[in-house]
Amino acid sequence: VWAVGALNSEKTAPVSAVIEEISEDAANGANLRIAVIRMDAIQAQANVLKNLREQKEKYENKLRDDLTSQQKKLEKEKAEIEKSQDVLSQEALQRRVVDYQNKVTKLQRDLTERAQSIEKSYQKALSEVQTKHLDPIIEGTIAKKKLSLVVDGRFARVGADAENLDITEEIVKALDKKVSKVKMDTPKGF
Repeated sequence: VWAVGALNSEKTAPVSAVIEEISEDAANGANLRIAVIRMDAIQAQANVLKNLREQKEKYENKLRDDLTSQQKKLEKEKAEIEKSQDVLSQEALQRRVVDYQNKVTKLQRDLTERAQSIEKSYQKALSEVQTKHLDPIIEGTIAKKKLSLVVDGRFARVGADAENLDITEEIVKALDKKVSKVKMDTPKGF
């Protein structure tokens, strides 16, 4: 038993041994310049991102309207099938039921694909805003303010005596000035 246990045990180095590998260098507080950006606030407040959400919602509403319309047609067809049960032969009835089920399956698949296409177009537009507009503004702000570190404020806890730490509003204003609209690619199926 001891031999099997010895073979199965993993060797680990003591913490003191691995810490020796870590350098003593660290950022010096006197030279460190820090800012906080709340990305959630930028997403909620920036005009270009509000506009993108509106575009996405329009496509989602169109999809919802299409779904309602298609559901009504399918419900009507189902009612017709149910009415014709006594008139049609078993074979003809079965063909209509299979045809109906295929239409339902196709509708579900089409709606899923269109919903995914909306999300894909939206994410592509968000990425474009991030890379072409927001990132350069943040990089320029870092350079102008000579910042050492910018932290996402959603995870930061800020004390009351920290002046000029949160630069979110400045970033939103700059982004609004740079771009107000980005056209989302037309999703597949629209």
